[in-house]
Amino acid sequence: MAEKNDDFWIRKCIELAKKGKGDVSPNPMVGAVLVNTQGEEVSCGYHEKYGEAHAEVNCLKNVSAEGLTLYVNLEPCSHFGKTPPCTDLIIEKGIKKVVIGAKDPNPEVCGSGIKKLREAGIEVISEVLENECEALNKVFFKNMKTQKPFVAIKTATTLDGKIATSTGSSKWITSESAREEVQKLRSEFDAILTGSGTVLADNPSLTVRNGNKSPIRIIIDRENKVPKNSKVFNDDGVKVIHIVDFKSPDELFKELYKDGITSVLVEAGSGLNSALIRAKEVDWLYQFIAPKILGGGKSFVEGFEIEDINDCVKLEFQEIVQFSPDVMLSVKIRYN
Repeated sequence: MAEKNDDFWIRKCIELAKKGKGDVSPNPMVGAVLVNTQGEEVSCGYHEKYGEAHAEVNCLKNVSAEGLTLYVNLEPCSHFGKTPPCTDLIIEKGIKKVVIGAKDPNPEVCGSGIKKLREAGIEVISEVLENECEALNKVFFKNMKTQKPFVAIKTATTLDGKIATSTGSSKWITSESAREEVQKLRSEFDAILTGSGTVLADNPSLTVRNGNKSPIRIIIDRENKVPKNSKVFNDDGVKVIHIVDFKSPDELFKELYKDGITSVLVEAGSGLNSALIRAKEVDWLYQFIAPKILGGGKSFVEGFEIEDINDCVKLEFQEIVQFSPDVMLSVKIRYN
């Protein structure tokens, strides 16, 4: 049997890590695999719940790891938090080699876990499938690097980028299957952000209807004109943040992060979408596209215009998924 390479095992770590999605936040999703000298899996584990054992602990418990190789998609922690340092356990177990997908993005600890392992005589290989590992934990990486939440815009458009006709007709641009995926997407974020224009035009509930917990609802309403009987204010036990005194996107997101909100899904009109993109506060775009053309109508971004094509907002397509007859583009936004 051909020996499996480092990429194979790091991908296995990524798949394991995904099992903790929704349960480990604000911690990152992490998986770990222990492999023997014959290139065979001995044990595996993942971080299952916030505050509980890390992936390395779950992988290494009740096994002999002397001289073996440990694979993990994120640098093992070297400091005391809610649990002891994983580096200490790795050293104690006598592991010979550690292969790491990505370094810890926290500037205060980045590289310290690797340094501690190497000082103990352990061979360390890092940055294996680094981009894939960062993409898995894009929320955590954004949080650690900026002390602000990960921000994504969700929009549903026609093929020519319209969210509504010139008269405001928009229900429904996309199909039921696409709208069901939106419900799932909402459940993966701490909060949903919208503007007063969207609330007044559509009166959305902004809840999750698939049985998962609905995220916090945030409404930017500078003129305080959203009626109190709007659906977003429904008393369903979910926190609602009604912002009238809105200063800047930067200040808003800093305050939300201080309040424990690590991720925000924006479901708004062109005004708020454009303001956030111009402020370089949007990290990701989920664009659901229906096979329809309106010609005229309202675009999902308006109010600013790029004169030189070289100055446009750059995008990186990460994933294209079909929700027949529609497609969803999962897109990373770049500002440099």
